[in-house]
Amino acid sequence: MVQLETTDGIAWVTLARPEKQNALSYEMFRQLDKIIRTLRRDRQLRAVVIQGQGAHFCAGLDVGAVMKNPRNIFSLISKWLPGNANLVQRVALGWRALPVPVFALVRGNCLGGGLHIALGADYRIVSPDAQFAIMEARWGLCPDMSTSLMLPGIVSHDQALWLASNPTRIDAGQAKALGLVTEVCDDPLANIQQRLSQLARVSPDALAAIKCLYNTAYHPPQRKLLWQETWLQIKLLLSKNTRTAMYNGRQPDTPKPYRPRGKW
Repeated sequence: MVQLETTDGIAWVTLARPEKQNALSYEMFRQLDKIIRTLRRDRQLRAVVIQGQGAHFCAGLDVGAVMKNPRNIFSLISKWLPGNANLVQRVALGWRALPVPVFALVRGNCLGGGLHIALGADYRIVSPDAQFAIMEARWGLCPDMSTSLMLPGIVSHDQALWLASNPTRIDAGQAKALGLVTEVCDDPLANIQQRLSQLARVSPDALAAIKCLYNTAYHPPQRKLLWQETWLQIKLLLSKNTRTAMYNGRQPDTPKPYRPRGKW
């Protein structure tokens, strides 16, 4: 369901579940985690391109598939130490840790977990039909795939807060105006290939050093935020208002009222 092909030092990582708009199953999280570790060890690697098979990048979490085994939820968010990254955080944050340029080639829907993965890339080159949304608030949850680490280096505080709080899709033009994407173009593949040819002229050690330097400059220390993401998500999963939000997400025409806010 996730394909890896490396050609001339370029790793092409393809989310290959087009019949589900490449929605993320538990197995895909495991595969992506393994692929990131594999690429990390490849000293010949020059760049990575993440893409979706078919018309869409990724429609987010396949809730039905993951919920078939409730133990999968625990496996996705559990961690040994509070500051460590759990599985869902690793498949987004892991691209940033690779010492090579990482491109997300985005067409169609890039929603929820799909957007979190794209945010982990260094560059997001998208087609005009691309649509974006952070979806967790729809279900009474908060983003928990390390987005709190990545968004502050991409968009302003108020826009990050609005994107996380309002699970409404925005189009490619709006995303570009916010700074959420690098470039909108009719042929994102050709654009990425041109950029790859330009980067091929630069020392791979220089590219690794530059990426390391600017990751440090633009992103805050991660251990506290990774723990806070997971802890807040666990607290929300235990909230009665979250159950109400999940019902309202499935039945938007007959929503139930929320209880008063809990202690925060």
